Amino acid sequence: MAAQFGRRLRKGAATTAVAAAAVAALSASQAPGVTAGDQSRPATTGAETAPDATAEDGGATGNSPYYTDLPPLNTPSPSPSADGTPVSPGEGEAGIPATVLDAYKKAAAELRASKPGCNLPWQLLAAIGKVESGQARGGRVNADGTTTSPILGPQLDGNGFALIKDTDDGAYDGNSTYDQAVGPMQFIPSTWAWAGRDGNGDGTEDPNNIYDAALSAGHYLCRNGWDLSTQSDLNRAILSYNNSQDYLNTVLSWLEYYRKGIREIPDGTGTLPDEDNRSNTGNSANPKPSPPASNRPDATPDKPGGSPPSPKPPTSSPPSTPKPPSTSPSPPQTPTDTVDHLEDAGTAQLTAMAGDTFTKKISTRAETKAGAAVAKVSIRFTIIGDTDATFTSGEKVARVVTNSTGVAVAPALKAGEKTGGFTVRATVVGRTVSGLDYKATVTERVAGALIRTSAAALTCKAGGEFAEQVEVKATYQGEAADQVAVTATLIKSLLDPSENDKGPYFKDADGNPIRTLKGLETDENGLLKLPKLYSDDTTGTFLLRIEAAGGATLTVPLTVEAAETSSPSPSASPSA
Repeated sequence: MAAQFGRRLRKGAATTAVAAAAVAALSASQAPGVTAGDQSRPATTGAETAPDATAEDGGATGNSPYYTDLPPLNTPSPSPSADGTPVSPGEGEAGIPATVLDAYKKAAAELRASKPGCNLPWQLLAAIGKVESGQARGGRVNADGTTTSPILGPQLDGNGFALIKDTDDGAYDGNSTYDQAVGPMQFIPSTWAWAGRDGNGDGTEDPNNIYDAALSAGHYLCRNGWDLSTQSDLNRAILSYNNSQDYLNTVLSWLEYYRKGIREIPDGTGTLPDEDNRSNTGNSANPKPSPPASNRPDATPDKPGGSPPSPKPPTSSPPSTPKPPSTSPSPPQTPTDTVDHLEDAGTAQLTAMAGDTFTKKISTRAETKAGAAVAKVSIRFTIIGDTDATFTSGEKVARVVTNSTGVAVAPALKAGEKTGGFTVRATVVGRTVSGLDYKATVTERVAGALIRTSAAALTCKAGGEFAEQVEVKATYQGEAADQVAVTATLIKSLLDPSENDKGPYFKDADGNPIRTLKGLETDENGLLKLPKLYSDDTTGTFLLRIEAAGGATLTVPLTVEAAETSSPSPSASPSA
């Protein structure tokens, strides 16, 4: 049975006082830039709201509830005691289950290789994993990192939480009416659809697997070119995960705590999170729970050993007309509910050379059935097909909210090295309407011109070698053309470009003569230096033709001169 996050946070006066004292002590001893702001969690100065964390989006978690526990005030020990000394409560909080810890570290290592400018610390993943699921509920995972039972947040039905209608037909959360946050990193299905990654190499992207979830969280935090070694970008990334100032403060507190040291503990032995210590995020107008009868103004408190209060005598009143049973009002219609279809908003032909950024962008318009524009609707753009093209953020999915004219303009596309066509599909987030497909094409890198970098004549003696190697530079529209495919061939003549069978030649790896070189490529500066040239005993003028992808050609003359012959020295006269 799925582990549900059901109960909402209720704090009494005593709990509030304890929390306030803990926060004040924490701000004084641990977290830099943290002050005792509200009475339950610290407030970090200078924090900024993530620009892409909107009510329509809801971040990675849909602004679902999270655990509000703060780290203990004592510094954790990095390793368990060797003599078996019992672990103190503070050190227990520093314990991270082995598989969960391994997933965090592997995800951070992968991001260091794929997005080195992000500077993602694994301790940030651990801090988010702590507040989202209590480290996968104390490390309740199997050998491959999948939780022993699904971890689900409450359904986001607008009743005390954000309103996010079903986007996955219940595939991830089992709920075909509303979305719920899923897994140890608490992704909502609509976010997992584009942010999900395969972290354990099993060919699937499972939000309930800690390796998949940790790598996905890392990629999510590293988008938009953020550098998490700077405080402003770190704040933006955390707020984009869950758009709450209190959430930011809590994550930063655990991040600082884990940076001081952690203990690896066996799976399943971690501290289980307290369901009473969860936030009420997603709706600032939450109805307050009714106070117990003993706290209501009209209630008479019971006395120990006494009898219950006598009921008041009934008073007569005229009979009233029975009222029909009240029905709960249906949620208000959102802009997304009014979308009937998507239309192209004037997208031009999408073509770019390998490695280049597409100069044209995709524009999509959301419309009602009557053709009216719909603003404030989230449009998801997804790259589909066998391609390494991405958006300029490095991701294959982007989400944009329509403007006042109902138009969403996707980020620019960045071509990879794979040539050919692919598709970008536009869909409405949170509503099932037909998607709109855009075709894009990546062409090979080409050069518009080839020039020699040296004007020196190329000559050698018959049977010798040329002193200078041929170097050329490829350009395209006046700029260096890098990674352009080039072919070099020693041809018979301008009129007969077939391969020559005599005269100058290159050498293959075994030292044998070869007169055609394929698979050559210019470097990042558009330069290419050919291997050394040799010549047989044939003299005369020969031609080297160099051709780049795109049709640019250059013909270089080569001269082979006769070898010098030495005259025999005269014989000495016989001595008298």
